[in-house]
Amino acid sequence: MRGPLEMTSFSHAVPLVDLTSVSEARRAVRQVAEPLGLSEVKLGEAAIIATEAARNAVVHGGGGELLVSGVQLEDELRLDILALDRGSGILDVPRAMQDGFSSSNTPGTGMGAIRRLASSFDLFTNTSGTAILAEVVEKPGPARRGLDIAGFTVPLRGEPVSGDAIHWLSSDERCTALLVDGLGHGLYAADAAAEAVNVFKKYSSEPPKEILARVHDALKKTRGAAAGVAEIRPLSGTLTFAGVGNTSAVVLSKALSRNLVSHSGTLGHVMSRIQEFKVEWPRDAILIMHSDGLQTRWDLSRYPGLSARSPGVIAGILFRDFRRERDDASVLVIKNRNASL
Repeated sequence: MRGPLEMTSFSHAVPLVDLTSVSEARRAVRQVAEPLGLSEVKLGEAAIIATEAARNAVVHGGGGELLVSGVQLEDELRLDILALDRGSGILDVPRAMQDGFSSSNTPGTGMGAIRRLASSFDLFTNTSGTAILAEVVEKPGPARRGLDIAGFTVPLRGEPVSGDAIHWLSSDERCTALLVDGLGHGLYAADAAAEAVNVFKKYSSEPPKEILARVHDALKKTRGAAAGVAEIRPLSGTLTFAGVGNTSAVVLSKALSRNLVSHSGTLGHVMSRIQEFKVEWPRDAILIMHSDGLQTRWDLSRYPGLSARSPGVIAGILFRDFRRERDDASVLVIKNRNASL
């Protein structure tokens, strides 16, 4: 039996305004891929994917945003490249994936090249726009049966770092995930979030309530943070959650739609209490956690077919449509593989 995978995600966002944004998209790939440890071969493939995805978003979608997220795992490295636009959507997806097809007099190799070079590819499109996700994986490990996980953390525009952070530890039997939002934004918020991640990594085997209590003690030397910790046991079909402060967590399935309660307070400073909530985790369940950098009025049912897409695409659509521009933003999506509502 394979051991757990420890994962840390960090992201870079590039506004896609015109074709000059394509070179910035390539630079973002290098900025994330090099510290991640991606080889030059994989870095080159990722640069081509980012180039084609950014160009497609500008030419066909009227512009948008490119998110590049590096994920460090125990036995592999993964680069997620997500292109988001607000165009009119792709009318014929199978045809658009064919080399040589173009609706705007371009060479027509973009979508096909992305799918060929990506280790994994996913797409969601409707009349409100398109999300294209390509994963580039270095040294992929054996396939896992368990959970499919993706997330993005993006700083407030103009800030060099994000005060939000996400981290998770996953095995076939148990997944524990942290989403933390350092108070405010900028370097001091990032320091608080990083300290919370360090504590989580050390004590991730403990229940969510105990993890948050340890985070509270450790953050007394920082400006503090809000955070949520979720523990999912897919085999027994349970989810346990504890949260403090203004982060959100929702579990969705055909039979269940439940907001998971975070109690008021700031970890490291003032806190009323820490309480765990335990709910069912059906086979079709989806957990969505996000900071207050995203609005809470989203409704996944307004996007027919989205729940069947990969967690990265779900996260990207929520980020695109519900981000608040005045703060850092983070979103984490967890679901059983091949599950949908």
